[in-house]
Amino acid sequence: MNSGATALPSAPVALEVCSIRKVFNGTVAVDDLSFAVPAAAIYGLLGPNGAGKTTTIRMMLDILVPDSGSVRLFGEPFRREALRRVGYLPEERGLYKKMKVGEMLVFLAQLRGLSRPQSERSVGEWMGRLEMSGWGRKKVEELSKGMQQKVQFAATLLHDPDVVVLDEPFAGLDPVNTVMLKEVMLELKRKGKTVVFSTHQMEQVEKLCEGICLVNHGRSVLEGNLREIRRSFGRNTIRAELEGDWQFLRALEGVRDVVDAGNQVEIKLLPGADPQRILAGLIGRVRVNSFEVTEPSLEEIFIRSVGKVEA
Repeated sequence: MNSGATALPSAPVALEVCSIRKVFNGTVAVDDLSFAVPAAAIYGLLGPNGAGKTTTIRMMLDILVPDSGSVRLFGEPFRREALRRVGYLPEERGLYKKMKVGEMLVFLAQLRGLSRPQSERSVGEWMGRLEMSGWGRKKVEELSKGMQQKVQFAATLLHDPDVVVLDEPFAGLDPVNTVMLKEVMLELKRKGKTVVFSTHQMEQVEKLCEGICLVNHGRSVLEGNLREIRRSFGRNTIRAELEGDWQFLRALEGVRDVVDAGNQVEIKLLPGADPQRILAGLIGRVRVNSFEVTEPSLEEIFIRSVGKVEA
């Protein structure tokens, strides 16, 4: 079901998933899932844990064979030799724990077809970019989980892939390194690379992605251009910074729900409600420091969409 789905802007397609399905021991993990990823874009595959995101990625990369459906890369049916143009960061770490970081990265780059000098040069560049220059002689097992994640991220990019597929790339990272990985992802996009990443952290998707596929129980709930999807749900949320007791808001005409968001209050409106009447109801009863009518968050859109599917 593609409730509220909108088409992505016309653009060359780097990766296309066409009605793929996968069943394990009678349990449907992915069910008739389709989406198209434009070239030179960041695309989010998102949904709750167990939604089928990792299974989908493994079928995209020929690690698993779909029971039905197909995958196209750069307009052609997927062939294993095309993996030379793909970088893949799996959710589970696949590092050699007893090896030194620098030696292991050079080895992995050579497996991707780089010569020894090319491998050493690429490893040096990425270790510098990811602030790992002092780690080369450390064994992988000596590193924290977050540091191992950065090493694996570097390994994904050593051969300069055209399509980068990242499964939960921010797992285990502190805020500083999360920002660093986001910056690299945006750099890749500016260089014309295509980035696909899966996550259940929807705030990351809102900040990075042009296109999304929301998955629940192995099915597409929403797919298309993120800006257009949000616009299709209307501007039905007010974010306000208030001083005083605002609990009376819940009883105002036109208010569907009120959420305490810490320093702000989120006021969810019923269809057709006039935000100006809500503002008039606030004035004189509380101090209004800010008042903004916005589109719903991606998290709210997902919750509403999943509710429709499961109803």
